[in-house]
Amino acid sequence: MGLPFAGSYEAVSILQNKGKFRKFLAENDFNVPVSKSYKDAADVTDDDISSFNWPVIVKPTDSAGSKGVTKVDKKEDLEKAIEVALQCSLGHEFIIEDFLEQKGFSSDCDCFSVDGKMVFYGFNDQRFDERAKNPYTPSAYSWPSTMGKNAQEELKLELQRLADLLGLKNGVYNVETRECTNGKAYIMEFSPRGGGNRLSEMVKIGTGIDMIENAIRAALGMEILPIKQTEFNLDLAEIILHSDMAGTFEGLEIKEEMNSSVIERDLWVEEGDRVDGFSGANKAIGTLVLKFDSKEQLDGAMSTIHDWARVKIEE
Repeated sequence: MGLPFAGSYEAVSILQNKGKFRKFLAENDFNVPVSKSYKDAADVTDDDISSFNWPVIVKPTDSAGSKGVTKVDKKEDLEKAIEVALQCSLGHEFIIEDFLEQKGFSSDCDCFSVDGKMVFYGFNDQRFDERAKNPYTPSAYSWPSTMGKNAQEELKLELQRLADLLGLKNGVYNVETRECTNGKAYIMEFSPRGGGNRLSEMVKIGTGIDMIENAIRAALGMEILPIKQTEFNLDLAEIILHSDMAGTFEGLEIKEEMNSSVIERDLWVEEGDRVDGFSGANKAIGTLVLKFDSKEQLDGAMSTIHDWARVKIEE
């Protein structure tokens, strides 16, 4: 349509389809898990099953927010996971890939490019709630990232190489990466849009970098305001408020001793509203933004979220 955007239709088609993206990464010698995409469960052969390094992850090729994602430990559970993935796929397509064991925390951040140069990387620590209906939906984030510096520098180079290969220009990207126990760093996702869960807003709080205004400027073909790599100067966290089960929302309880750390409380539901279990990012009910005096204080709070923050639900 001739509208300004970060990349061509062809480039975006690769980035927005997990099957095409994994294939592109493999063809261009990036670190990539063994993977294959399918249209039908019947197309998954015994040879395919043997080619994966189990356990595996099954997910839709064209969905976001961790909807339809299942970790599968045994091949007899594969069919059910495929059904779940296909229910969340617009194009009725799913992908199976090796489950990559991460070292420490993975990162789900927003990045920005100007004239094809990646000028900002917002690496963070992405966290999950094992009690949630879908334990692969991100439930919290913290900054700065604790990922190894060597892995971060390698990923910066690889993300720039990816941008060069795809001919990307100006825009914001939601980027998921991880350093794994096999010693390799992986680009898991690179979507030409800002991430959910207010990630660009968190970048502005932590660094002063306004990627939201620049994303709007890029979309309108306007001049991009100066933007450069800036490190987080706060021990910052964001909690994605959610319910572990379906029911009626009765309120949010936060222990008094944590109130001094909460700098923003944003509820998207009211008492009496019906809420669902946390099966995907679209089932979140709000956010908490917190600032801490030290990394130790942040780590303590993030490891005990269920002890000091309670979403009250009546079944």
